[in-house]
Amino acid sequence: MLSEFLDTSDEWIVPRTGIKTRQIVTDERFEELAALAGQRAIDAAGLVPEDIDFIICSNVVNCYVTPSLASLVQGLLGIKGPNCPTMDINSACAGFVYGLDICDAFLQTGRANRILYICAEEVTRMVDWTQRETAVLFGDAAGAMVLGKGDNMLSCKLTSTPMPDVIYYRLPCEATPYETGTGIDTHMPMQLKGREVFRMAVSSAQRDIKDVVAKAGLQLEDIDHFLLHQANQRIIDAIKQNFDLPAERFHSNIEKRGNTSSASIPVLLDEIIREGKVKRGDLMVFDGFGAGFVTSAAVVRY
Repeated sequence: MLSEFLDTSDEWIVPRTGIKTRQIVTDERFEELAALAGQRAIDAAGLVPEDIDFIICSNVVNCYVTPSLASLVQGLLGIKGPNCPTMDINSACAGFVYGLDICDAFLQTGRANRILYICAEEVTRMVDWTQRETAVLFGDAAGAMVLGKGDNMLSCKLTSTPMPDVIYYRLPCEATPYETGTGIDTHMPMQLKGREVFRMAVSSAQRDIKDVVAKAGLQLEDIDHFLLHQANQRIIDAIKQNFDLPAERFHSNIEKRGNTSSASIPVLLDEIIREGKVKRGDLMVFDGFGAGFVTSAAVVRY
């Protein structure tokens, strides 16, 4: 389908990215996709929407600047206010663990009891569809979970290094009578420096994984599952090759989903749970990296 309007082919895409298929929003409303993931998570937890007392969404871009995606989801789920606050976070492709850490903080301090946490991304609305280098990479997805207080988060690490030129996407703001003509507000589809992203993603993931595992008082051999941000199969392979561990511990779905930004890890987690690959008590490492340049990693007991 992409080759109908892009100078590309399956033979060009797969060796460079590992991606064979991806899913893209067409006639759906994006917020409905996020709400559907949220409702499925609530159902899986054996709860009803009224049991939720906080909604947090990780999201990079959608058609609404305001209200938040979380607020829209609240309405679609029929959760009436005012006792269920909502908010969005944007930590790019590292957003899943960033949001997980925020949820844990609210739960541990008793400011929330049951949080609906959704990572929903419509990344395909950010790319220039005439540029095959970026257009072939991304897919749309939403993954959700219901979180309660516990001791499952064993360690976490978040970092940020200001390097906006490596990956960025810029939308124009409304004109004012006082603009100086600097061009800052001009539209710019996603710009991505592939080699730099590859280098930073691999080095940061290797560093952060080692750090959070050590912080949890564990050895790498103790970890049952590694779920990395699904950015590019080459990046995943390069990270994996640095660790002398069985390859089956490193899970991947980029072949069928593409890069879905912060949604990639929760979608992958849901898939391996449904496939029966995870049992209670298993130790997991989540690792994400993205525009900023931001990184995140955590050790969690399932």
